[in-house]
Amino acid sequence: MIEFNGVSKYFAGKAAVSDLTLHIGKGELAVLIGTSGCGKSTTLKMVNRLVEHDQGEIRFNGEEIGGCELQALRRRMGYVIQSTGLFPHWTVEKNIATVPMLLGWSRAQIKARVSELLALLNMEEAFRHRYPHQLSGGQQQRVGVARALAADPEVLLMDEPFGALDPVTRAALQQEIIRIHRLSGKTILMVTHDIDEALALADRLVLMDSGKVVQQGTPTELLTRPASEFVRRFFGQSEWGIRLLSQRCAGEAARQGEWIEEESIMATMTLREALSVFIARGTDRLPVRDSRQQPLGVLYFADLLRRQGE
Repeated sequence: MIEFNGVSKYFAGKAAVSDLTLHIGKGELAVLIGTSGCGKSTTLKMVNRLVEHDQGEIRFNGEEIGGCELQALRRRMGYVIQSTGLFPHWTVEKNIATVPMLLGWSRAQIKARVSELLALLNMEEAFRHRYPHQLSGGQQQRVGVARALAADPEVLLMDEPFGALDPVTRAALQQEIIRIHRLSGKTILMVTHDIDEALALADRLVLMDSGKVVQQGTPTELLTRPASEFVRRFFGQSEWGIRLLSQRCAGEAARQGEWIEEESIMATMTLREALSVFIARGTDRLPVRDSRQQPLGVLYFADLLRRQGE
């Protein structure tokens, strides 16, 4: 869906991105991560030509982006930023409908699409008539995501979308993005500086340093098979085990066919979250239920000690 082939970008003669080759597959949720100034945001902005690349080739769905009419290209891409960028004097409905209005959609089409997106993002119909100042930060960010999805773009670009939110709201919106990705199958390219957010969201993680890709792969691959000392240090040797626990769910590790009559946890809970429950309850066993609330098995504290990368 998105291809970088030998791409470089310079600012004041200094390379922000250098000879970058990176391919993002259709339907992937890829996350760019790295230290400040590593080139991740520049890489993202080159996709929709907010920043023009100086060398190499960038192809979007098979087309070289330099040959595309700029506004037409951007309308094929949803774009979500940290500050949401909502128009303060427009209602939620009108903000969401920004691109459909430009494309000449009818009033009925817009109304139906806004209703669909409000439902997708778990927002009540009443929100459509509110203004941004009447919304919380998390609600504003949901509207920003809805606006980016409104015209059914081929790809969703997200630049530090949750950086300004409190931890609880941030975690809730991360789960919304996972759910939207599963439902829509959209290709998503996201930038974040938050390691735990990247590990929670990414199908494929791309670690950058000095404008180049240092290593890419699944989160588990980067945690268990770091390609260099830089990768190992970036993910924090002291927190390696805890972060690896976030890559597996309780349902995967539970011993099926067993059951105990205690307060259960859901199969979708990560082993990292389960560890907190073990400690809070002072127990060594937790019953696990599936999505239908049916008994699935028992998770043992001792099983968390098994190598998670196996």
